[in-house]
Amino acid sequence: MNNELDQAVDCYSKGQFEAAFAAFSVLAEAGDANAQAWLAALHANGEGTQADASRALEWYEKAAQQGHALAQANLGAMLISSPGVAHDEARGVLWIQRAAENGDPFAQANLANLHAKGRGVAQDDAAAARWLRRAAEQGHYPSQARLGFCYASARGVERDRVQAFVWLSLAAQHGVGNALNALENVLGDMSAEEKRAGASLFDQWRSRATPAAA
Repeated sequence: MNNELDQAVDCYSKGQFEAAFAAFSVLAEAGDANAQAWLAALHANGEGTQADASRALEWYEKAAQQGHALAQANLGAMLISSPGVAHDEARGVLWIQRAAENGDPFAQANLANLHAKGRGVAQDDAAAARWLRRAAEQGHYPSQARLGFCYASARGVERDRVQAFVWLSLAAQHGVGNALNALENVLGDMSAEEKRAGASLFDQWRSRATPAAA
């Protein structure tokens, strides 16, 4: 089945969306969670088929029930705010939490945002910072920037210019513009010793954090 999934993904990568849709449909009906997540995305984006948010939700839930973290994250996001489906914020938050706990960096960033705003969960800056850290450590650039802001402004964590420098630098090198501006402000307040410590930690994290697209 993995070979068949690879072939379906190859069709998609070549822009052969109708063929990809047909192939993913067969695998999804047979219970393949990865194919179910793909099929949900095709329904959501209208690729190879007419866009249908309700069908996307259905297939995301099938994959999510099997423990597919990205499907869980997308299902949760759809239940909270996606047009074309009945919103259920409580269920959406539960799926995002499950995806975050399963290691999905996008869900971790989303859960951090929910904690920061107090939407569907208790408003908790410390919890937001913890989830941002987990996403940032996986290379999620926006979370790296937001975590840097947290350390620079003591939001949910103790103020730490070295940590602020590290995470803002990691985000800035990937073009997060507001991170670069914040980094300049942090640098202006850092001692020579803090700059040396920050540069050393930056080098360590640059080689460790696995990039995750925004």
